[in-house]
Amino acid sequence: MSDELRENIASLERQSLVLEPDSSQRNELSQAVQSFAENFLESLEEGNAYQTFDSVKGYFKLNDSPVSTEDMLDELRKGMLDHGLNPASGGHLGYIPGGGLFASACGDFLAAITNQYAGISYGGPGAVRIENELIRWLCDLMSYPSTAHGNLTSGGSIANLIAIVTARESKAIKSSQISETCIYLSSQVHHCVHKAIRIAGLAEAGLRIVPLDGHFRMDAGALEEMLHHDITSGLRPFLVVASAGTTDTGAIDPLDRIADLAGEHGLWFHVDAAYGGFFRHSHLSHPDFGKVSAAFAGIERSDSVVVDPHKGLFLPYGLGAVLIKDMASMYRAHYYRAAYMQDSLGVTEEWSPADLSPELTKHFRGLRLWLPLKMYGFEPFLAALDEKLLLCRYFYREVRNLGFETGPFPDLSVCIYRYVPADRDANAFNELLVREIVKHGRVFVSSTTIDEIFWIRIAILSFRTHIRLIDEYLFLLKDYVHRLLA
Repeated sequence: MSDELRENIASLERQSLVLEPDSSQRNELSQAVQSFAENFLESLEEGNAYQTFDSVKGYFKLNDSPVSTEDMLDELRKGMLDHGLNPASGGHLGYIPGGGLFASACGDFLAAITNQYAGISYGGPGAVRIENELIRWLCDLMSYPSTAHGNLTSGGSIANLIAIVTARESKAIKSSQISETCIYLSSQVHHCVHKAIRIAGLAEAGLRIVPLDGHFRMDAGALEEMLHHDITSGLRPFLVVASAGTTDTGAIDPLDRIADLAGEHGLWFHVDAAYGGFFRHSHLSHPDFGKVSAAFAGIERSDSVVVDPHKGLFLPYGLGAVLIKDMASMYRAHYYRAAYMQDSLGVTEEWSPADLSPELTKHFRGLRLWLPLKMYGFEPFLAALDEKLLLCRYFYREVRNLGFETGPFPDLSVCIYRYVPADRDANAFNELLVREIVKHGRVFVSSTTIDEIFWIRIAILSFRTHIRLIDEYLFLLKDYVHRLLA
C-alpha cells in the first residue's frame, strides 16, 4: 500500500515538473518576454496613445491545451496592446496618468521571483523593513512626526478607506451615532472617498457638500458656516476631507485654513493628496501661492494623508500609500489576533503591515518604489514633476492663444479648456471635439462637466510626456477645430 502511494506521488511530481523550468527553459522564456517588452517600449515614442476597438471577446480563452510562448505573446499583443488606451504612452493625457518606470518593473519581477511575504515582520523581516522605510520616507516628505506610520496599498481607494476607518475608530463613532454625525467634503472630492464612506458603514452620516470658490477649491468660509450651523443644531461634526490636487481641475483646497477649523471643532482632518502630494516639494513659483510648495501649507497638520506613488512618482499601477499621524490609532483600528499566527507574536522590531490595514496576504509592493529611489535618488523625480508643471502652464498659454476658453490658472498639472463657437452649442461641440481627438489616437484626453459646462481636461503627469508631444496636441486641436467648424 505504501509503495503504491509513493508511486502515485512520484507520478504526480513528474506531471507537475513543467511548473519548475530548468535554467535553459527559464532563459528561453526570459528572452522572449524581454524581446516583447523591448519592442513595446521602443514603439512608445511614435505610437498612438489610444486605439479604437469594437470588442476583445474573442481573445484570452483558456483551455487545457498548452500553447507556445510565441503564440501566447502574439495573443497578448493583438488582444491587449492593440486595443484601447496605452497607459504607458506619453500621449496619455487623460484622467491622471502615471507611466510605469522600467526600474519599477524590475522591482516587481524580483518581488515575484523571490515571493517575499511583506505582511508580517516575523515572516519577511527584510521585505517589511523595506516597506516601513518607504513609509517613514513618505512621512518625512509630508512633515509628519515620529508618531506617524502608514501602509503601502494598491492605490488611493484602499488608502482612503484605511484612513476613514481609522478616523471612525479614533473618534469612537458608534452605529447609534452615525445619523447625528457630519462629514464635510467638496463636490470635487474623488469618488473613491464616497465609496470608502459607504464601505466604512458611514453612509447614513450627514454628508455636507462644501461650496467651491472661483478656483474650484473648497470655500473655507462656507465650511466654517456649515460647522457652526451643525453644532448649534446639536449634530456632531466628525470628519473633513480636503483635496491636494483634485482630479477634475488639479485644485488644492486651502489646507491651512481647513486645519484651523478642524482643530477648533475637533474634527479628523484627512487630505486626499493621491495626485498632488509629491508636488509639495516643487521648486517652482506660483502666482496664487508665491511658491507651489506653499499651497500645501497645512498638510502637515492633517490627521491622515493619502499619496499615490503610481501617480506622482510615475510607478506602474498598484502602489498607493496612506499615512496616519497617530500610528497607535491605526493599529487599534486594524489589529486582529488569530491563533494560527501565535508564533509571530513578540516580534516587534518592525511594525507589521498586516496589523495596520485590512490585508493579511499582500503583494510585496515596496520593491517597485525602493529600487528606483535607490538607483536614481529623489531629484530626477522632482525635476520631472516640475517639468510637468511647466508643460501645463505652457499648454494653458498656448491653448488660449488658439482661442480656447480655459479654467483658472492651473494649481498643478491639470488644465480644463473648451472652444466656444459663435454659432453652435459649446457643450456639444467640445464633446464632438474630444471624440475626434481620441479617435485620431495620437493622444488620449478626457473630459468633465462642472456646473453643467462640458470641459476638456489635460492631465500632464507621465514621465514620458515632453514638450514635443504637447506641441503635437496643440496642432491637432487647431486642426480639428477648423475641420469641425468648416
